Amino acid sequence: MNVIGIVGWKNSGKTTLASAVIRELSARGLNVSSIKHAHHLVDVDQPGTDSYKHREAGAQEVILAGGQRFAIMHELRGAREPTLDELLTRLGPCDWVVVEGFKTHSHPKIEVHRKDSTRAALYHENSSIVAVVADYAADFQGPVFDINDVSGIADFILKREPS
Repeated sequence: MNVIGIVGWKNSGKTTLASAVIRELSARGLNVSSIKHAHHLVDVDQPGTDSYKHREAGAQEVILAGGQRFAIMHELRGAREPTLDELLTRLGPCDWVVVEGFKTHSHPKIEVHRKDSTRAALYHENSSIVAVVADYAADFQGPVFDINDVSGIADFILKREPS
């Protein structure tokens, strides 16, 4: 399974780029999955639903299945957050996984950085960043892509050695 990360500071455009890359790779006939890291409390289930009641009753995992999709909700119940490697093993077979977040993990990453950001670019301190997507001429010692060059970014991803 090939993995490429999309990282950057809050409101840099990570989700927009990750979605565009997923769309482009999928349009090229590839099977793409994604993992999104969130730093805040996340709940995809709503109070009052049957699956929510199952989790509240103490179920460790709940699978919500229907004719269009299924979701597995796993309650950590005080256990440590799973690592990216552990999460990757839970995915089904695919050609590529686009990971949004997980800045400190060692997988190859593309950083999104904006000229108006008040935070320094991550690539100065993070050697796992393999390319930068920016709205300015970044001084990165590697490929720098315009924020709108999704096709070029996808070409770059596909030409990289498998991770």
